[in-house]
Amino acid sequence: MPRQSQHPKEESFNFRIDPKLKAEFQTATEAEDKPAAQVLRDFMRAYVERQRERALAADARQQSRALAERAADPGSDEAEVIRWIEDVTDT
Repeated sequence: MPRQSQHPKEESFNFRIDPKLKAEFQTATEAEDKPAAQVLRDFMRAYVERQRERALAADARQQSRALAERAADPGSDEAEVIRWIEDVTDT
């Protein structure tokens, strides 16, 4: 009976690899009773997720810097909010 997958594969990814690394990788995946292709897909998903997290963190840093710059202007709305917060926390 053909194997049925929840997620049919539509693309393949071919790349060259050192034969020794390939053999060691296959040995390692076999020791965990996992298909090498599944482990590679898991690596790819984790890499993509890390890249998303890095992009979000970079965007947050950029927004934080922009807010800090606006707050440095005493006439800005951001500076007014900071003064209000400081007044509230002092009481």
